Amino acid sequence: MPRTVWTGAISFGLVMVPVRVVSATEDHSVRFHQYHTEDMGRVRVKKFCEFEDREVPNSEIGKGFEYAKDQVVPITDAELRGLPLPTARAIEIEAFVPLEDIDPIRISEGYYLQADGKVAAKPYKLLVQALGRSAKVAVAKHAWSGRERLGLVRVLDDVLVLHAMRWPDEIRDPATVDPPTADVTDGEIDGALALIDRLTGDDLTGDDLRDTYTEALHQIIKAKREEAPLPEVEKAEQPAKVLDLMAALNASVEQAKAARSEDADVHELPSQKAAPARKPSAKKKAAAKKTSGRRPRTA
Repeated sequence: MPRTVWTGAISFGLVMVPVRVVSATEDHSVRFHQYHTEDMGRVRVKKFCEFEDREVPNSEIGKGFEYAKDQVVPITDAELRGLPLPTARAIEIEAFVPLEDIDPIRISEGYYLQADGKVAAKPYKLLVQALGRSAKVAVAKHAWSGRERLGLVRVLDDVLVLHAMRWPDEIRDPATVDPPTADVTDGEIDGALALIDRLTGDDLTGDDLRDTYTEALHQIIKAKREEAPLPEVEKAEQPAKVLDLMAALNASVEQAKAARSEDADVHELPSQKAAPARKPSAKKKAAAKKTSGRRPRTA
């Protein structure tokens, strides 16, 4: 069972749902320590006081805010716990909105909300079923680790899930990226749609979506422990410069077709057609009509 991260309650109007917050995700990354390469002694980070020039234990370390050069206001954990916030021990639901109204860039890590005790069973189930029937998600505030946060509460398989969210002023304007300006043809768009069709799947599981980097690290660690040769590394192909976009799209579709061996219905790639002939202007049509209506001269 995952470790409890936070204990409190969901505040839904006058309804309180006692919950325990546990992490909904796992990190399988390989962690490295730092070692002295001469003798493989562990290299550790020690905390020193710059005034006394000595190492200090955690019991002597506190928090502080530097509001000016060398001007610090100390802040204790007790003061942080005593902040006058209604969200200090509750997840306060502020509004209900359709999920599609929330840009994914604002959604962060997820946590499971577990009903805390028998008294929480009925209001927990009530909120699960009400959210499910409404097809909406709840936007809530909660205070963790010394700051108030924004969150999104939704239902996943009869379990409430809390996603951390970023405040609106924490999202940078996309215009700062300075998107490029370029013209693409309808044929190139159709080619891209054909490739999207070929790479469309039913879910986000399977051999294609696995952490091959971590797998390779484990293979290297295993080989070195057993004093065996390191696994051979497949040389990755360097992406070629795209000179002909349509040719690259055609080749990509064929590659995806061969890899998946599917006969799914897809957009047909457009063939390279000559540009259609221009239609004569109205002025030219009138002149032609006038000319065709003349009688031929007689000698």
